[in-house]
Amino acid sequence: MEKVREIYIHMACGHHASLPFNSLCVRTCVRGVQSTQEKQACREKSMQDRLRLGHFTTVRHGASFTEQWTDGYAFQNLIRQQESINQQREDIERQRKLLAKRKPPSSSVSQSPGASLAEPKQRKNKAVNGADNEPFLKPSLPQLLTLAEYHEQEEIFKLRLGHLKKEEAEIQAELERLERVRNLHIRELKRISNEDSSQFKDHPTLNERYLLLHLLGRGGFSEVYKVGPLMTRHTHHTPPSGDSNGLAFDLIEQRYAAVKIHQLNKNWREEKKENYHKHACREYRIHKQLDHPRIVKLYDYFSLDTDTFCTVLEYCEGNDLDFYLKQHKLMSEKEARSIVMQIVNALRYLNQIKPPIIHYDLKPGNILLVDGTACGEIKITDFGLSKIMDDDNYGVDGMDLTSQGAGTYWYLPPECFVVGKEPPKISNKVDVWSVGVLFFQCLYGRKPFGHNQSQQDILQENTILKATEVQFPVKPVASNEAKAFIRRCLAYRKEDRFDVHQLGSDSYLLPHMRRSSSSGNLAASPASSSLISY
Repeated sequence: MEKVREIYIHMACGHHASLPFNSLCVRTCVRGVQSTQEKQACREKSMQDRLRLGHFTTVRHGASFTEQWTDGYAFQNLIRQQESINQQREDIERQRKLLAKRKPPSSSVSQSPGASLAEPKQRKNKAVNGADNEPFLKPSLPQLLTLAEYHEQEEIFKLRLGHLKKEEAEIQAELERLERVRNLHIRELKRISNEDSSQFKDHPTLNERYLLLHLLGRGGFSEVYKVGPLMTRHTHHTPPSGDSNGLAFDLIEQRYAAVKIHQLNKNWREEKKENYHKHACREYRIHKQLDHPRIVKLYDYFSLDTDTFCTVLEYCEGNDLDFYLKQHKLMSEKEARSIVMQIVNALRYLNQIKPPIIHYDLKPGNILLVDGTACGEIKITDFGLSKIMDDDNYGVDGMDLTSQGAGTYWYLPPECFVVGKEPPKISNKVDVWSVGVLFFQCLYGRKPFGHNQSQQDILQENTILKATEVQFPVKPVASNEAKAFIRRCLAYRKEDRFDVHQLGSDSYLLPHMRRSSSSGNLAASPASSSLISY
């Protein structure tokens, strides 16, 4: 607030700057102060959550140091409750075994009450006194109960076990909820640590327009910041020698945006830097022309220096689909279908513009959930690997895949892994395969191919080249129509796979479709039944 006070003093003393400039400075300082207060509040909350949810500690192993996670008291209390329940269950089972030894013989059902009472007494006396020909006394046998007494005690044990089972389920549900909260807490701890070590942490103004508010995340060579532009001028820039994305807030238009700051390694060779710059400029040119409600908009780009450049994108408040699936594992078919419908709608747009575009990197991390839930709007982002299907590169058989090896292998189709004298041909059917993998993962909480494999293992073991048929788990249950749709997306031979236009007209995605398990005969269509390998 001291900086704001100084500006007001300058204004009162007749500062030579124009009134819009003074007003702009005040808004800038106020926004910076607000951001500082928000950052302080985040750190205070994080410190409180450290005790409840846990924290990282540095542990020494020989000459090296590693970070180790320690759970907070909330988890420790639940673990103690689980241990107490297990102990109580063991005690009850032990008592049930003792009770079984006192169970009356089945023949006692037909005996008179007097006979059933006399038999335990006779057995007890015989056990204590011993047989006539035995010199030592035998230990007393458990006194038998009447049938009514036995069933009464057995019922008590069953009720106690049922109560413990209910308590255990409640504790497990609370543990799962806490784990989701802990994931958010861990992500916030890492974000704060990255922000504190960033050179942009003190709210600098970039390009005389964008006020950095706080760090959203950090990648390999980039940082994503929430920022605010200081003026509304729109100038054309020469394509930068690099790119980055970030988050911003327009102080004039009241609009947040995402700013990604890319910082190249100063030790890179000039050739490598130049290639990175060309790739960045290409992505910008592709993304800049796109205007669709299901695609993140690109607002601006500029360079800070020869090794640092930025791009300004539309800001989405929620998380991406990858984080959602890590938190919730899967979702309902209705929610997954809604997400797929929106993705396909965006893909149809990409294939209707001239020249058409293949995204090539559709995966959960590039699907943004606008409000962070699975029942809202989505937006596709990251066009770094996209392909332009212009007349010079695209023919009847598709276009050459010149960047073989790039991408996320779990979501790429078999034709992207074929090695030969000529590069493989690809089309928009690459994105169709990715849609099928995404849909499967949303429904079942796992990838259809190479689920527990690394990208290196997938490549070495030819996992995708062997993915001739998709297998559906028994649980959770999905409709036959959904399975048939996935089969059409994951048809092994690209000749048998739907293209984007066919997928957009698929009956499963059309509104008011009658849902019945009997319509599962769609799975027998040629596009879904062909499993011929190369």
